[in-house]
This record gives sequence, structure tokens and C-alpha cells, in this order.
Amino acid sequence: MRVKAVIAYDGAAFYGFQAQTTTPKTVSGALSRAAAKLGIHAPIVGSGRTDRGVHATGQVIHFDLPSHWHNDLGKLKTFYNRLLSPHIQIKTITPVDDTFHARFDAKRRIYRYLFKSTPPTPFENLYACHLHHSDPEKLRIALERFEGTHDFYYFHKKGSDPGSTVRTIIRTDVKAFRRYIVLYIEANGFLRSQVRMIVGAATAVMHGTLTLEQIDEQLAKKAIHTTMLAPPQGLYLARVIY
Repeated sequence: MRVKAVIAYDGAAFYGFQAQTTTPKTVSGALSRAAAKLGIHAPIVGSGRTDRGVHATGQVIHFDLPSHWHNDLGKLKTFYNRLLSPHIQIKTITPVDDTFHARFDAKRRIYRYLFKSTPPTPFENLYACHLHHSDPEKLRIALERFEGTHDFYYFHKKGSDPGSTVRTIIRTDVKAFRRYIVLYIEANGFLRSQVRMIVGAATAVMHGTLTLEQIDEQLAKKAIHTTMLAPPQGLYLARVIY
């Protein structure tokens, strides 16, 4: 039986989601080791990768269960969470069709970036970014430049072959609450480090070191004006929609 699980994790404790040969400290690795202790040896498949230090409140995975777990998903969730604590939490486990695929069936993904206009406290340093001289309206205007369907070839980190680099940004938004500013980006899919590069460009516009016209030129692949990545702290994979 195949199941879909929605999970949350503290990305500060890991070197990214994807399993690596150089370190066991990945989210995927932790999930697989805990699953093996429960007699589950099927691959853990995620909706997508997150960079080192990036968090998730709504990452989605799927895996196949051996028969001894088919009738007690509540108990499985309890035992799995005990093994994953304190840095990963299984929020829900539900049965799905055997053809369900966490990555390829995803229609939309939503990322959230948490910024603070004053220096974060020691307890916030890994979970929010300090945004100097913040101006939410300028951020909103810059992010809107990325909405629509574009070839984001100049707005992703190279190193792997994603196939097409065309993606559709469905919605961007900026919300201010007291000393916090929250950015939202929703798309049909994201390239490697694309969110961090988009937010890096938007904050550069806010600070006056990049123009809206330069963003347009880079989106049109006429010139590269910035490759700056926003820090991973404060970035969350918030939701995956199917």
C-alpha cells in the first residue's frame, strides 16, 4: 500500500533534503533510517529538494508500506515521530493510489520567506533573516515582476540538468506584521535555488542596487545582473498542492 505523508522539518539540522554520499545528515536519510527500524525499506520519495538550512512546514513524501502496517497508520505515525524527533515531524499519513507520485503529481508549490526588520534574537537566527531598511511595498513591486511564465535559466543555480527551465510563477505576495515581513511565492514548480535567487534580486531592488529593468533583462536572458542568493535561514517550503 502506498501512503502520502505531509512532514515538517528543521532544515538547520540537515545538509538539505536529498540523500548524499558525503553525509548522513539529510532529511531523506533520516526518514529512511527511521523507516528501516519500522520494517519499511521502500524508497522515500519527496515532492522536491530543499537546500541546506531550508525548512519545511508542508513537504510531501510518498513510500510503500509492508502489509504489517496497512491497518494501523495512526500507530505508524506515532512510532515514526518518536524516531524522528526532534527535528522532523510527520503531520499526516494517508493512503493514496499506487500510482501517486509526490514529485510528478504536484501541481503547485508554495514557499514562504520570513524576514525581520530588526536583528533576530539568538533563538531566531536560524529561522528568520534580518532585512535592513525594509520596504514591503518595494519588495511587492519587485516580486510581481516574476509573475507569469518565464524562462528562468538566469535565475537558478547551475549544476544539474532540470530539462526545461520554463516555470510559471502563479502568485507572489508580501505581508508585514509588526517587525516581521513574510514573502510568498507560488509556482507550478521551482528550479534549484530559484526562490533564493528571486528573493535576492527583489531585496536588491529594495536596496537600490538593482533596477526593475535589469530584472526584466535577466528574465529575457539578455544579460546577467545578479546571481545573489538570499540566505537559507527564513525560507520554508510551506505547501505542496495536488
